[in-house]
Amino acid sequence: MTDREFSQAELFDVFSNARRRQAVRYLKRQGGSCDLAPLVEQVAAWENEIGTDDVTRTQRRRVYISLYQTPLPMLEDHGIVDWDPDTHTIDLLPSSEVFEPYLDRRLGQQRPWHRIYAGVTALGVVALALTWLSVGPATATLAPAVALALCLAVLFVSIVHRASRNPELTLPFGVVGR
Repeated sequence: MTDREFSQAELFDVFSNARRRQAVRYLKRQGGSCDLAPLVEQVAAWENEIGTDDVTRTQRRRVYISLYQTPLPMLEDHGIVDWDPDTHTIDLLPSSEVFEPYLDRRLGQQRPWHRIYAGVTALGVVALALTWLSVGPATATLAPAVALALCLAVLFVSIVHRASRNPELTLPFGVVGR
């Protein structure tokens, strides 16, 4: 099929299914082309929140049957992939950038941002408590410096978090998001 325009309603319909989103996401990560077997294994691993080495035959079979019968044919019917059921090859068609907003970004490697923010907050609470209690070298005169350091730490973590969630974002000094 050729490149074509997709309506927002059509894209929502196509990507309303997790397996279709996962299939396109995996294809994007593989450079736009793969065989069915590794796709099945990865989707089963994502669905069961396990590594690909731990996927059982039953989990693999369940995903294989589903992908073969519904998600891949639907993606092909909408011109998103070129799916050959005989050779089990799947190719993502060139208009794949249109689909990016509809895909799960949380699949695969994910940084534990909630833990990083919790750690910065915990350090801040401890530092402020020590300055208020005048424990050790930390005195009430250091409170403004501690507050400034905490604000800068939160700002830094927020910038890194934002950059990691937006691959097209270009930061100063040539730093690029993942």
